[in-house]
Amino acid sequence: MTDDLRITICDLRFTIYDPVNVKTDPVQEVFIFPLNTVLFPGGTLPLKVFEQRYIEMTKACLSDDRPFGVCLIREGREVGAAAVPERVGCLAVIEQWDMPHLGVFHLVARGAGRFRIREMRVAPNHLISATVEPLPPDESSGEVDPVCREVLQAIIDQAGGERFPGPARLDDAAWVGYRLSEVLPLDARVQQELLEFTDADRRLERLRALLVKQGLAA
Repeated sequence: MTDDLRITICDLRFTIYDPVNVKTDPVQEVFIFPLNTVLFPGGTLPLKVFEQRYIEMTKACLSDDRPFGVCLIREGREVGAAAVPERVGCLAVIEQWDMPHLGVFHLVARGAGRFRIREMRVAPNHLISATVEPLPPDESSGEVDPVCREVLQAIIDQAGGERFPGPARLDDAAWVGYRLSEVLPLDARVQQELLEFTDADRRLERLRALLVKQGLAA
């Protein structure tokens, strides 16, 4: 990991911000944080924020109890001029924060609902804001692919349940799909494809094929 990246695993010294109920308005205005990572609903995102534009974004989100949007970068870089984000992303709710010294925020954010960008604006400081619409919850038959469930259970057992957002919902096709999508060694473009699926069964089918390709399942 290079020094100019803003994503780091950081130890938080205190937590004073409780999770908020994300707005469910059909359309809302959010700040966009383009990153070289994909955030999934329910996932955890540790961040070290030091660029002035994102410090201002963080202060606004904390002050107004509002989420920000995380999108994979399609073109550009995490630092400097505004990157071009993918159109589908995930809302992030700040659950924990710390300011170890002036000009640096340590955050832990939780993935909430997915969204699609309808309109985007870039401020003079290169902070992106956007009008976004929520994506509907996944469709599902209610069945969970047994191979995907077994692989995820094995990963949880090996890594420790405390490293996964609880409670574990191994009978929920969407939850199993999101957790596998974020922990398997996948290219970010593949993760983006998985995020954009609107059918949990199709996401699990794709994941099972990837598991077979990687030799993790028969």
